[in-house]
Amino acid sequence: MIIYGKNAILESLRADKAIFKLYVLDKFKGKACEIEMLAKRKNIKIEYHSREELTRIAGDEHHQGFIAECADFGYSEVEDILAYADGRGEQPFVVILDGIEDPHNLGSIIRVCECAGVHGIIIPKHNACPINSTVAKTSAGALSNMRIARVTNIVQTIEKLKDHGLWIFAVELGGQDIYSQNLTGALGLVIGSEGDGVGALIKKKCDGIVTIKMKGNINSLNASVACGIAVYEALRQRDKTNN
Repeated sequence: MIIYGKNAILESLRADKAIFKLYVLDKFKGKACEIEMLAKRKNIKIEYHSREELTRIAGDEHHQGFIAECADFGYSEVEDILAYADGRGEQPFVVILDGIEDPHNLGSIIRVCECAGVHGIIIPKHNACPINSTVAKTSAGALSNMRIARVTNIVQTIEKLKDHGLWIFAVELGGQDIYSQNLTGALGLVIGSEGDGVGALIKKKCDGIVTIKMKGNINSLNASVACGIAVYEALRQRDKTNN
């Protein structure tokens, strides 16, 4: 797997992800500081190339002068996410994505979830974006610190989470105002796809629907924006309860 972008590579190095080779813009030689230092400490081969050559390797001109060849992303199991929360002595807080197809949206969701202290993200194996180079770049390094489970059946996974005591809410129109819903405790928030929202079968399995109030003429938000609003409202409530 190729990842690119300064933050994505720096966080991968800090998290001891398996990086096999590092490509750096030639004018950064001796000036890449922490990236070069960590790579040399880990005996990672570094090659210096022109901007044009890096663009060819990355397949994208927005590489910021840093590209890495690394192991494919290691998905977690749902049980790993729950165990991580338990190990921190915290109630599980997960985000479930129903068919997010845009890698930029997925990367942005991973970034906001990591910043908000979400313990893990669950994505479907089919009809959804997998973890790829664009996702890694857009997450700005957050991918290295987030547990992501890729499951065959979201409905069955929700049932499993409910068996573990989580309350599951779909973030959709037509539900209870998100600011009046109790989002403390063991929690799962479902974010729907860019075009269709949360699927009907998945909504039926949820414990409820929470709605972000909107006053404009457009009645929908970008998936990553909706996710950001929802997880930070949950974080606000959870911090208030813990304090």
